[in-house]
Amino acid sequence: MLEVKPILAQQSMVISTRYPVMVIGGAEDKVNGCEILTAFFESAGGQQATIGIVPCASQEPSVVGDRYYKIFQGMGAEQVQVLDIRQPRECDEERWLNILERCTGIFITGGDQQRLCDLIGGSKFIASIKQRIALGDIVMAGTSAGAAIVGEKMIAGGSSGESPNQLLVDLTEGLGIFPDLLVDQHFHNRNRMARLMSAIAAHPDKLGIGIDEDTCAAFDGDGTFEVIGKGTITIIDPRALTHTNYLDVVKTSPLSLHNLTVHVLSRGDRYDYQQRTVLPS
Repeated sequence: MLEVKPILAQQSMVISTRYPVMVIGGAEDKVNGCEILTAFFESAGGQQATIGIVPCASQEPSVVGDRYYKIFQGMGAEQVQVLDIRQPRECDEERWLNILERCTGIFITGGDQQRLCDLIGGSKFIASIKQRIALGDIVMAGTSAGAAIVGEKMIAGGSSGESPNQLLVDLTEGLGIFPDLLVDQHFHNRNRMARLMSAIAAHPDKLGIGIDEDTCAAFDGDGTFEVIGKGTITIIDPRALTHTNYLDVVKTSPLSLHNLTVHVLSRGDRYDYQQRTVLPS
């Protein structure tokens, strides 16, 4: 499990808040208070920040990149760069690695998480991000598709509005920033509880985290996260699971899952994802 050195002030860039990784459920506020984007901006160094935007999950990376460029430039970041990566492993080119090296914050936008993994998965680029997160000298935020990729296993797609079943969710490999987590986004907004339960039935060694829109799991770097934003984060913990019929039924059959632990967390709630415990606010 990835951990960040707790004393961030010892790094070359002083990071002003305790959120080295921010996992956002998508559709975060971009025009009003911009609570989540502001927290990322401040975490990356505020007006001294150099922010890199990775829009390659989107089918319209120029449009998406430009929108976030204007947001962070408007907040007063010292420098904002759009890393407009278009081809697999293009991110390993020196031009992009050199930009990444100077960034104090990296923001991964929404779109198609499978496309995102195909473009940057297994690269020097993502390895550098992981290393720098562990050292505490960069902040990474991912929204929507950029949130889905953080686990070792990733929900690449699926359906909603049904009972949990094996066909409800498409699973593949993620980027493993938090290997033990399995993240779903736009969670209650798109009725994805059964989808996440189906994913956890397939991988009961993982911790399911469903994040609503305009809501963020803001990781502190010490094995905990805090909820910020207007929605909720749903935890599906199978640690005490006593029975599932996942291996015994056909793919279209409803799944049994006995003794799942479910938490619903809202703004200000804190959770220890290593100990799997809700903490005092």
